[in-house]
Amino acid sequence: MKILGFDITRTKAALSPPDNRGWYRILESFGGAWQRNVEVNHESVLANSAVFACMTLIASDIAKLRVKLVQQTKDGIWEETSRPAYSPVLRKPNHFQTRIQFFESWVLSKLSRGNTYVLKKRDNRRVVVGLYVLDPNRTKPMIAPNGDIYYQLSTDNIAGIEESQVMVPASEIIHDRFNCMFHPLVGLSPIFASGLAATQGLKIQENSTNFFANASKPGGLLIAPGRIDPDNAARLKETWETNYTGKNAGRIAVLGDGMSFTPLTVDPIDSQMIEQLKWTAEVICSTFHVPSFLVGVGQEPAAGGVQDRTLRYYTQALQVHIEAIEILLDEGLGTGEKLGTEFDLDTLLRMDGASQMEMLKNSAGILSPNEQRAKLDKPKVEGGESPMVQQQNYSLSALAKRDAKDDPFAKDAAPAAPTPANENEPTDAERAAARAGQRALLREKTMERLNA
Repeated sequence: MKILGFDITRTKAALSPPDNRGWYRILESFGGAWQRNVEVNHESVLANSAVFACMTLIASDIAKLRVKLVQQTKDGIWEETSRPAYSPVLRKPNHFQTRIQFFESWVLSKLSRGNTYVLKKRDNRRVVVGLYVLDPNRTKPMIAPNGDIYYQLSTDNIAGIEESQVMVPASEIIHDRFNCMFHPLVGLSPIFASGLAATQGLKIQENSTNFFANASKPGGLLIAPGRIDPDNAARLKETWETNYTGKNAGRIAVLGDGMSFTPLTVDPIDSQMIEQLKWTAEVICSTFHVPSFLVGVGQEPAAGGVQDRTLRYYTQALQVHIEAIEILLDEGLGTGEKLGTEFDLDTLLRMDGASQMEMLKNSAGILSPNEQRAKLDKPKVEGGESPMVQQQNYSLSALAKRDAKDDPFAKDAAPAAPTPANENEPTDAERAAARAGQRALLREKTMERLNA
């Protein structure tokens, strides 16, 4: 049997999903939630503004980074390169997604479900020519008794899977998992920890919507002087809600039989809706490790510049996902030890103009002028291939020759007098004496003219 260019062998061994340590317990947001009838609806939680902002922020910031194919030189330096077996699939992972859309799907699946399953498509050479992010709800890891890992896939026409269920070996799946607390093959989404706070935030917004739909007025009590039967009470309640609430709020009511209306006031503690909503958003941001001010919650730190804040955001929220994707791509594409993938972080950690020019200025002697110009997207110039230093700086080889002497700090001996080119050529002393005689003869003749 073949699917997407690779052979599928049917195993006779019984396969089973991960045990309860990782597969079923994740349905509860906390221990005992099911018994207490506390339900966290996954799809509803995704509608929480803080959850949505954290997930899309992380996914878009990673997706906008360009993936480079790099090779290790004989000096141990990683340089960008291009190979026909790997470069095309990195530029265009599949037939319906761009590189940015593909990595957005990758990261969003990981953050929302804790797992990302990527199916490889191979050609006749067994080279990976396509990558497809699968629906995590319809993909399940399976374990054979001998420990071999397979993946159970369901129908996915866009990925080329036509069978209702098919088992593929782990070699054909890239599995990126996050927070594997209960089982090494089952990841946990941050929503596992923030689902209750997100549900609370949605309830606060829902109650606020109902409150403002009633013209921002709380309910009240319709009080009768005597006892009334339940049927009359229900009729009076319906009449009051129909005629004097919603769009009809504020109309004049005429009450008889000694009845009176007493409006209810809002409890000052319950009225702190904004503070409670802010608290739930901060809890959500903490589970995604995103600084809260980046999603519009809380104040921006006064200390540090833009670069410091970006670096903190990168180390807290992005780096672990970026490193995981790079390693999984290396293993999934089979690049080997001297070849690999790497995200270009210059797009993310780009500095402001003044800081960038200061950094380039301080890099003189380490980077060549052409390497500095490349940071600014400027073309190479003639003579700019070598790092430049000032004239008073000495090379390491020159200093090594000096240190090789018995006394590196001894003054050099005075140079010997140059040997004349031939015996007939006068020496410097003879030339000096001749010039002195000429000056004396000139002075004597001058005095004779003055006396005459």
